[in-house]
Amino acid sequence: MTDTGFGPYGTPAPPPPVAPKRRLRTGAMAGTAAAVALAAGLGLGHVAWSTGSPSVAASGASSSQSTGSGSTASSIAAKVDPGLVDIDTTLGYSQEEAAGTGIVLTSNGEILTNNHVIDGATTISVTDVGNGKTYSASVVGYDKTKDVAVLQLHGASGLQTATIDTSTASVGETVVGVGNAGGTGGTPSAAGGTVTALNQSITASDEGDGTSEQLTGLIETNANIQAGDSGGSLVNSAGQVIGMDTAASSGTSFQSAGESSGYEGYAIPIGEATTLAKEIEAGDSSSTIHIGTTAFLGVEIQAAGDGFGNEASNGATVAGVITDSPAQEAGLADGDTITSVNGHTVDSPTALSSLLSPDKPGDKVTIGWTDSSGLTHTATVTLSSGPPQ
Repeated sequence: MTDTGFGPYGTPAPPPPVAPKRRLRTGAMAGTAAAVALAAGLGLGHVAWSTGSPSVAASGASSSQSTGSGSTASSIAAKVDPGLVDIDTTLGYSQEEAAGTGIVLTSNGEILTNNHVIDGATTISVTDVGNGKTYSASVVGYDKTKDVAVLQLHGASGLQTATIDTSTASVGETVVGVGNAGGTGGTPSAAGGTVTALNQSITASDEGDGTSEQLTGLIETNANIQAGDSGGSLVNSAGQVIGMDTAASSGTSFQSAGESSGYEGYAIPIGEATTLAKEIEAGDSSSTIHIGTTAFLGVEIQAAGDGFGNEASNGATVAGVITDSPAQEAGLADGDTITSVNGHTVDSPTALSSLLSPDKPGDKVTIGWTDSSGLTHTATVTLSSGPPQ
């Protein structure tokens, strides 16, 4: 896939702070019954964490209380903690930091996480909970449409892997969401709850940059999944991973038609996530699976439409250009509107990303655009290597 800048469709970035601040990815997700938010938080975020120390409990119960099966959430989480990692990224072009969680798949450091945890990362640092060591990491590949990514730690060996249970979850069974809530690191948080529904579909959109994605087949839980938990484990009472924490309600509670108010979190079934991970590890690229480094044009694109996938058909407006990027070398500037790629019409930010997504670093593409005075331009650029999207 081709990264078009700070993120595929971001709104103009604020002036860089003196020191990068840890931020929340808080985008809204619209499902049939409720609005939910990407749980990895601390991602490309445009909203600072402002709710104080995150709770590690579901539905108001502390993590030390019973989950309903006679075991505490914390004791269940302790079984899986050593098979998790904390993921910290630098989003170099927007001067922000991000944090999430990952699941250890192999003893030599293959890590499963959400794509949105590493979206836009220029550097990735991973701390293994089991041994306390910190490693640099590279992106093996990702499937943006399924929100799955695989990392490889550099120089890792002897890591404790997570115990996986790929059998189908059951509504009502006890679960615990485990992860790096709030991006604080250290002992993972533990949020107890139950499975409330299966095979759920949601539309996930980031209110900061206007991107959206359809996620299907999800496990729904009332465990209080927090920002920073994305890529972490949803585990059963035996401490086996049954899902990868991915999304959560944007508010603390809400009431859907015909339902009582409460908390909703979502996890990708671990069988689906690990199947994709194996394809990525095998280098099996496809129309949705990207392997290796990401091609980079170097523009930030202004969000279009209402944030729920409804975009105006007026091209892709440039909100920023990365210094020394292919876009800058071609002459693109703030306020320009990209209208074509290789002769194909660009009528929205999504269309731009779709047209560039098959390309690799080093590929040449012809970009057409209209500048702020209405003049048209074309230029052939060589895409460089950039952060994953």
